[in-house]
Amino acid sequence: MRKIYCTAFLMLILLQVGLAQVKTWQSPKANKPITLAQWEVNDVVFKAKKTVSQPFEKEVFALVQSEEGNQKIPLFYNGNSEWVFRYSSASVGEKSFTISSEIKELNGENGKFIITENQKENRHGGVVLNKENPQHLFYEDGSHYFNLAFECDWLFALDYGQQDIPKTKHLLSLLNQNGFNQVVMNVYSYDVKWQKDKKLEAHPEHEYGGREDIYPFLGSNANPDYSALNIDFFKHFDKVIAEMHDQELVSHLMIYVWNKLVSWPDMNTEADNRYYDYVIKRYQAFPNIVWDVSKEALLYGRATNEYILERIERAKKLDAYGRLISVHDFGFCKNNPEQVDFISMQNWQHTLYQNMLEARKAFPHKPIFNIEHGGYEESPYVVFPGAYVNAEACLRRNYQCLFAGGYTTYYWQGAAWNVVIHNPFEQSESFSKPHFEYFKHMRKLFETVHFENCEPISWHNSSGFNLTNKKDGIMLMYTPKENQWIGTKNAIKKNFTYEQATQQWFNTLTGELTDEVKYDDAPFDFWSDRPWKGEADAILIIKNLTPTDL
Repeated sequence: MRKIYCTAFLMLILLQVGLAQVKTWQSPKANKPITLAQWEVNDVVFKAKKTVSQPFEKEVFALVQSEEGNQKIPLFYNGNSEWVFRYSSASVGEKSFTISSEIKELNGENGKFIITENQKENRHGGVVLNKENPQHLFYEDGSHYFNLAFECDWLFALDYGQQDIPKTKHLLSLLNQNGFNQVVMNVYSYDVKWQKDKKLEAHPEHEYGGREDIYPFLGSNANPDYSALNIDFFKHFDKVIAEMHDQELVSHLMIYVWNKLVSWPDMNTEADNRYYDYVIKRYQAFPNIVWDVSKEALLYGRATNEYILERIERAKKLDAYGRLISVHDFGFCKNNPEQVDFISMQNWQHTLYQNMLEARKAFPHKPIFNIEHGGYEESPYVVFPGAYVNAEACLRRNYQCLFAGGYTTYYWQGAAWNVVIHNPFEQSESFSKPHFEYFKHMRKLFETVHFENCEPISWHNSSGFNLTNKKDGIMLMYTPKENQWIGTKNAIKKNFTYEQATQQWFNTLTGELTDEVKYDDAPFDFWSDRPWKGEADAILIIKNLTPTDL
């Protein structure tokens, strides 16, 4: 993220913000165009000479003009009489901007951007929908976004109050290295209301709940002052989101959470609107943002359906970039599908696969994303056990979501909530470690077989789960480790010719692939040596099929 400081009466200063430090350049000409790369986030900061009353409520916008059209982007107040125009661009070329403001010193200020083509590896822009392939997610450059999420509600708290964010960087790097490309997170959470593991008493460094020094409003969670927002909180949060952007991790940002003991202002009050609007204003320019109004939005009786609808409309009105928005509440999404960009699910039932499949059929023009499926892999502490804690069982539930044609989220109890072990692989041998590597293997597999072209064909399931990619001539059959046989011949004969077809097996725990051999079309080969039987779930991959209906 880069910063540019302007005064309405002095000079333009260009600051490039490294993630741990700020580098500064001064430009001798205030009207010199600002050059930035495609999808790079920049701040242009305007400082007023006079103190402004009620600064958070002032209407300040940047009107951006280019050949692609116009944008009206809200500025946000950043303390010390500064208003920030945070900007990024998905398109290259020259753009001009003019500030429109009820603050006379800022009104009429203008400048230009020159946007150059992105050169950063693995940067593809924001997450968007695709009308031609509506049940999958894509990046702005057209490449598929394989939404593989990791829950970390207290990410904002890891390095709070520090100039640099080494713990945050370390954890995000682990996620990046292991195939995750999204973090489901809260702007703010206070504490959990369930019992805490007594073993935490010996490791207070892993406990982030209940801290009174962290709060997005003035005062503290115990003694809130809603008259203004805590700018320092958001300056720290900037570092977190910017680091995620640098590591190409999407922030699935849940703006509210009702069951984490937060002292929120009353709904629809001036303070409530100020907070919500501020989050939208401050973070919309980041391409790695996906909005979520609230975690479990309608579950605790705090919010109403009408309130959530108003919040969605409010976000869409303020967000000049049109970032995707959803609500962590399947009932709300089910009843208001046209108001959300993708369907969010939370489902712990043993019929998870079937429930995901039914949702996909019910909403053929929306991606389906299971944010919470009751699988919370065990950690050194019992934080929230949910329905499943065994690592392999949790992994299987993630695969069930994928083989139903949806996207999924992984939870590790050592990082999902108030307990955050940012460096799990540097802990003592007695600490149980998360199985992040399972998801690295998963990500690699589904990129290889082009998940965006796959669809679940349930009548092909045989004794496992089917995903079929007709476009690329691939069929996948997921089989639990207890299963010794998968029948594929009938499904293949009805949809493909297979003279050149090959097959190999994929181990979901190790990522190991068997040798690729000629497809075995024996109809009832019960006695074949299915690899890793009883040891690991496996996926049969059949390739080089030729669809008969294309």
